[in-house]
Amino acid sequence: MGRSRLTPERAAELYAAVLDLLREVGYDALTMDAVAARTRASKATLYRQWQGKPELVAKALDHHKPVRLADIDTGSLRGDLRAMATRDDDCRMEQDSALIRGLVRAAHDNPDLHRALRDLLIGPEINGLDAMLARAVARGEIPADRPALGYVPHMMIGAFVAQQLIEDRPPNRAFLTDYVDAVVLPALGV
Repeated sequence: MGRSRLTPERAAELYAAVLDLLREVGYDALTMDAVAARTRASKATLYRQWQGKPELVAKALDHHKPVRLADIDTGSLRGDLRAMATRDDDCRMEQDSALIRGLVRAAHDNPDLHRALRDLLIGPEINGLDAMLARAVARGEIPADRPALGYVPHMMIGAFVAQQLIEDRPPNRAFLTDYVDAVVLPALGV
């Protein structure tokens, strides 16, 4: 059976409600019933569009991204990584950091959520980052055999998570751009 299409506006409304509910109650307490009630949609409509809560949450997060990594191409690796680090404003980054920390904890105990986040959100972003790095290699900015190339996703995710853990402050644009310049680019030999 095919899925009936929601308008982009209606889908955006549903995704915003999902993110609001996630911030209010967390992943474990989020239910399809609550999403249906918040958005005045039927559960049947939700299940026609998304296979379940993990897929709906991953799609809501994906929709929420201001820029996809695959769309960033400034012509230089430094420009690309800095654009990646500054694609959110500090306020949104703080909100998203708290949301992501909660989802990482939930994904630890929920393999369906982990799979949905990996397949629908993280995988495509890593593919975009890989394409960004491949362009830098093709331009001659980085040698293709540079050992740090395979660790750039780990470095960037680590920076996003570590500032909160180490300094008890959410990540911000200034920290991430400094991190790109002080850690990522030197590791790549740029």
